[in-house]
Amino acid sequence: MAGWRFVIAALAVTALGLVASGLIAPDLAAAADLPQPAPAPVAYTPPVPDWIVTVGLEGRIGPAWPGSPDSKLRAAGLPLFSVRHAGEPPPYFGPRDSFGFTVIDLGQFKFGPAINYVGERKAADYAATVGLGNVGLTVQAGAFAEYWPVEWLRLRTEVRQGFGGEGGVTNDTFLDAVVPFGQFRWSAGPRVTFASAPAINPYYGITLAQSINSVGAGLAQLPVYHASGGLYSYGAGTQLQYFINDQWEAHGFVEYQRLADSVADSPLVTQRGSADQWTYGLGATYSFSMHPLW
Repeated sequence: MAGWRFVIAALAVTALGLVASGLIAPDLAAAADLPQPAPAPVAYTPPVPDWIVTVGLEGRIGPAWPGSPDSKLRAAGLPLFSVRHAGEPPPYFGPRDSFGFTVIDLGQFKFGPAINYVGERKAADYAATVGLGNVGLTVQAGAFAEYWPVEWLRLRTEVRQGFGGEGGVTNDTFLDAVVPFGQFRWSAGPRVTFASAPAINPYYGITLAQSINSVGAGLAQLPVYHASGGLYSYGAGTQLQYFINDQWEAHGFVEYQRLADSVADSPLVTQRGSADQWTYGLGATYSFSMHPLW
């Protein structure tokens, strides 16, 4: 029994000596025999596509005031702005589209806000409007809906509420064939506009006081008149765009409106203006890419 104890003690002393000398590392040796855990997977974050930002300027020549004759025109400038994802083709923007952007995109159907403005009419600027009162700047806010039954045909309608010079509701509906060829894109189609009486009368109605004050500069007195809501105008328009390169685009357009119903019957139109309303425009845009801010 004492012999076995001697053997066991000798083995223990030998093992301790090997450990102390570094020839055996019990913990490391045991760890080397165990399977190592796999590294934690790194969460994948998809790259955020760049934006293509388009800015530009458009010059327009159109009626000096709603219902003015062809000889009375006014020039105006209009800023242009849009944002799209990199890789998407340039969106189509019609000459009479309100400013807006797509919030809901269902492929063929698109929905979003629509904002437009109507410039002020200063009665003293023209002999035809003297005594008819000023009409302030109007901001129209609402929404649009677009439907593309095929790639080259767009139906768009807008409903907007006026704030400022007029406080009525205006509805525009446009149908455009949009045909690209080479570096060009041509579009054309009919338009129709409906408006409520509060949207029409500030421009075409004549109160008793305005009728009395409308005499002057050799012009006959205008009778009292109240325009009713309904069909405002119908017409057509066309636009030609030229994509110079990936950054630059230039375009020109012509839009025609024929005033209708109670708007066309206003004494301001029949005696001092015209039911034919023409608008001409030239513009250019520049596009550049930028990384989203969030």
